Amino acid sequence: MQIYLDYSATTPTRPEAIAIMESVLKEQWGNPSSLHQWGNRAALILETARIQVAGLINAVPESIIFTSGGTESDNLAVMGVAQYYHQPQHIIISSVEHSAISAPISMLESWGWQITRLQVDRKARVNPEDLKLAFRDNTVLVSIIYGQSEVGTVQPILDLAKITKSNNVLFHTDAVQVGGRLPLDVNSLPVDLLSLSSHKIYGPLGAGALYVRPGVELIPLLGGGGQENNLRSGTQALPAIAGFGVAAKLAGQELEIERPRLIQLRDRLFSKLADIPGLIPTGDMVERLPHHVSFCIEYADGEKISGKTLVRQLNLAGIGISAGAACNSGKLTPSPVLVAMGYGERLALGGIRLTIGKETTVADIDWTAAVLQQILHRLLRY
Repeated sequence: MQIYLDYSATTPTRPEAIAIMESVLKEQWGNPSSLHQWGNRAALILETARIQVAGLINAVPESIIFTSGGTESDNLAVMGVAQYYHQPQHIIISSVEHSAISAPISMLESWGWQITRLQVDRKARVNPEDLKLAFRDNTVLVSIIYGQSEVGTVQPILDLAKITKSNNVLFHTDAVQVGGRLPLDVNSLPVDLLSLSSHKIYGPLGAGALYVRPGVELIPLLGGGGQENNLRSGTQALPAIAGFGVAAKLAGQELEIERPRLIQLRDRLFSKLADIPGLIPTGDMVERLPHHVSFCIEYADGEKISGKTLVRQLNLAGIGISAGAACNSGKLTPSPVLVAMGYGERLALGGIRLTIGKETTVADIDWTAAVLQQILHRLLRY
């Protein structure tokens, strides 16, 4: 029995996306920048996908910039703003950002930029009052992750964005885990920049998008032919983008039905695991991604028992999940997200994440809970 519960890492490419990708590879393989009929056909595919992705967040198509994925979108948002200034300024982020934000921010910090990392509570939530107090005269950007990928917490993005706009500062959110799982409308959500990823919504790997509100100016990371409104030079990966577009369109159409189904399965898994000794739920249990279940192991020691241990043990049982702690040079390092939430280093070695998706069934949930209980019982007994 094979059960995949790592949908926050990637999702299987849906058949409809594969079909359009095959069509593009076989028949619509022109360069979208070319002026002849082959290029025109490719350009039509490209702009159709732009309309489809824009529709997922109720944006105008011209505001969608295609990238290689969520990481590039995040980097373009941060560095595109930063490069606009000749002197280091001030940026505000949360202490639980994805590394696609925290890494370029650390780079800017090494170059003299001032960085404020807002602390979070035990649920990984940012307090909007803390944001109000963090602004400085030279603050140029706020970037707060919408749905935290490791512990599932959904931030009060509307409140945070409104506070930022009242201070006349640009606001970016990494919505990679939210796209296709929660409603997104950039007309009612006052964000200036928003990141999306194809392979989180059953599209192919290698495609993403950055929403750029009309009027917002960025400096591109790449020099070249000036594609994507001069913000992302390079011939577009047309097959992947076409698949992304179809996946985005279908995700929007299915959201109303799929979201409550995911929530039901998520809550069932939490309930099944609630009485297992040694498992501590992490993240906000109410303001939470609909597909996301996460715990830390109370008895983690980084050696015999850790999040990585459970990943390996469940993999042997045919179940795929993920862990939060990273392995560097053979030694586990605690999850920075759990540490930021106030968990000690030992507990932060024991984070696990189980994320559900389109193919997940009730039987999958029940079997996973039973197997996990057996594994923990065996590990703790020895």
